[in-house]
Amino acid sequence: MAHWLVKSEPSCWSWDDHVRKGTEPWDGVRNHQAAKYLRAMEKGDRVFFYHSVTQKSIVGVLEVVRTAYPDPSDPSGRFVSVDLKARDALPRPVSLAEMKADPRLEHLALFRQSRLSVAPIDDDAWETILSLAAAPSTSSPPGKAS
Repeated sequence: MAHWLVKSEPSCWSWDDHVRKGTEPWDGVRNHQAAKYLRAMEKGDRVFFYHSVTQKSIVGVLEVVRTAYPDPSDPSGRFVSVDLKARDALPRPVSLAEMKADPRLEHLALFRQSRLSVAPIDDDAWETILSLAAAPSTSSPPGKAS
């Protein structure tokens, strides 16, 4: 099983939107590298849901339930969609700043190719991010509960 990350602006499509719908197509991707990653996804792969722009944090886990098929929103027929099912919210969001501060994650495409809306996550990074989500936040001011 492979792991991935997808990004969306919460004002356009949020984790809560996806949870309400359950299973939805991940469509509208027009970057060739991101589309290549969509084509590589297999049924059962797990996917982090990342809120970009305002929140800049991973907030949940999705599952690939349908592999690549022609994106109905693409009249050219060059791009694909996959269907993603909402699985679990993370115990707490893992912020971009927190991930950048962790040397185990410095290799992530999320940092090197920040404009990509779909990117791979290796197994070690997946487990690291899950462990960060399970740990108390380190970004709260002293004396404040997280």
